[in-house]
Amino acid sequence: MSVTREVSAVPEGARGERSHRFGRTALAALVLLCGVTLLLGFANKDRCTGPRFDQWGRSAPDYEERNKAEVCYSDIQHLWIGRDVDRHVFPYVHGSINSKGVLIGGTVEYPVLTGLLIWAGAVFAHTDAAFLLFSALLMAPFGLATAWLLGKLSRWRALLWAVGPPMVLYAFHNWDLPVVFCAVAAVYVVHRGWGRTPKPLVDRAVVASVLLGVGFAFKIYPAAFVLPLCLYVLTGGREGLKDGERYDVPGAVKVAFASIVTVVLVNLPFAIAGFEGWQASFTFQQLRRVDITTNSIWFWSMRPFMTDDTMQGIVDVLSPVGILASFGLACWLGWRRFRREGGSYPWVPVSAAMLCGFLLLHKVHSPQYTLWLVPMFVLLRVPLGWAFAYFAADLAMGIGIFRWYYAIEFGEPSGIYDGFSAQAVVIGVWGRAALLAALFFVFLKARVTFPERKRFLPKVAS
Repeated sequence: MSVTREVSAVPEGARGERSHRFGRTALAALVLLCGVTLLLGFANKDRCTGPRFDQWGRSAPDYEERNKAEVCYSDIQHLWIGRDVDRHVFPYVHGSINSKGVLIGGTVEYPVLTGLLIWAGAVFAHTDAAFLLFSALLMAPFGLATAWLLGKLSRWRALLWAVGPPMVLYAFHNWDLPVVFCAVAAVYVVHRGWGRTPKPLVDRAVVASVLLGVGFAFKIYPAAFVLPLCLYVLTGGREGLKDGERYDVPGAVKVAFASIVTVVLVNLPFAIAGFEGWQASFTFQQLRRVDITTNSIWFWSMRPFMTDDTMQGIVDVLSPVGILASFGLACWLGWRRFRREGGSYPWVPVSAAMLCGFLLLHKVHSPQYTLWLVPMFVLLRVPLGWAFAYFAADLAMGIGIFRWYYAIEFGEPSGIYDGFSAQAVVIGVWGRAALLAALFFVFLKARVTFPERKRFLPKVAS
């Protein structure tokens, strides 16, 4: 008896696309364009460096004024001072968090692999400009590799990543390119495999789960995608299940276990070498207050109507509960789609919806998080208008927020009626929020943009 999950005979997202060739030359052009965009992104941030440096290697003169007025602020350059990065202290091992919530002794507020990346970027640096340059050199290959993977999967749609405004604004704003690479690589491995020999679904999914675990050790969010990946394996993926098998429970458990083991193995050396410093990075995020710098809906919707302490207590409960609820809703709606349409569990659309829930409901919404979302516009067949609308709202936030900070900090009129910067921030906050709420459901209904490899598909019953 043959497996009859023949919806895969014509792969999702592949109908009518085979005539559009996308060969090595096109892929090379895509990666080259991404390289040009990365150069522009670096040039944009490098405007804030120099021309002179003080005794701590901080750019002078008027660094704090320039990074806001000229909209060239970068967390990378900013954190050269204040986390012992300039002193080349190895992260976490000797660190802690003091009674005022300030990280000391080399601990940074990021997971351990990002901490290592920060330390590596500073090894040969003695100024914030050199630190920005070396950090960019370390991260650029991840941006290029992500463009390559997206091009292999979704062809010219990958231009959204390669030449989109978010790459110019945020490629070197923080340390986000490696984590985006991990998330995209996980999708690629599941649906393309590696090498010349076809690999079973569970093997591909285990490797993808390891990549998502590594992503967790960079910036947390890819770990959420393990659950829909497990559901994809549980239901047999595109290949289908063996005869008489309803669910592949052992395979799903194996996938989940791979991610857990990866996270433990990556974090364990730091936890053993300096538990207090390792734990402090998580404590810092737990203690982080919702304020004017977090850019989330919580501050803008609640602060005008209650005291700061009351708001903090409410958000500390509502934010994580809301995020978990959005994850559960996305997985459930994905399951309903799977039962209704057949085929395979839509793990990529569900992952995209989960990301929307996280971005919408987390108490911090840093501008560079847009880089996390861009691959979903590439991998899922949604009208490009959604991507362009999000880019527009993001531009309003990414530019307006720093101009607004400048007005506040340097005594210029900063009210909503005093200039466009405050208005742009409002557009950015609520524009992104409305789009994320809508995209949660739009993504769940979307098809993937990449064809499945024939060798991974079951034979159609004759």
